Amino acid sequence: MKIRTLVAVACAALAVAAAGPVSAHDVRAETVTPKFNQAIPNIPGKSLVAVEVDYAAGAASPPHMHAKSAFIYAYVISGAIESKVNDGETRIYKAGESWSEPPNATHSISRNASKSKPAKLLAVFVVDSDDKVLTTPVK
Repeated sequence: MKIRTLVAVACAALAVAAAGPVSAHDVRAETVTPKFNQAIPNIPGKSLVAVEVDYAAGAASPPHMHAKSAFIYAYVISGAIESKVNDGETRIYKAGESWSEPPNATHSISRNASKSKPAKLLAVFVVDSDDKVLTTPVK
């Protein structure tokens, strides 16, 4: 009976240990909410797509690229966002500030600049209408 109890406790401890990093990762991740998606009537084959990105305190996006056709305008709604695109400088953008990303850019840094307050940005894409995957992690 004692061996069964020890095995059960050990299995439970392993399950909790394995679940710990997943829970911690979920808390520190960004949340992306689609806000707008419309074909641009006077530019055949192009669409305007907007997403809101919410970062919890201390949260970050993994390095990524966007659709190869995407030109992006990013506007900080609240808080402060640290960002680096291609070989550009790493900058902190505060609420009301913005930047752009050219097509085929690598976004190596995108994170909440604060460890204690949330941050939010609006990303507006001009993209080929056929491009459905807007973000791809960089390996």
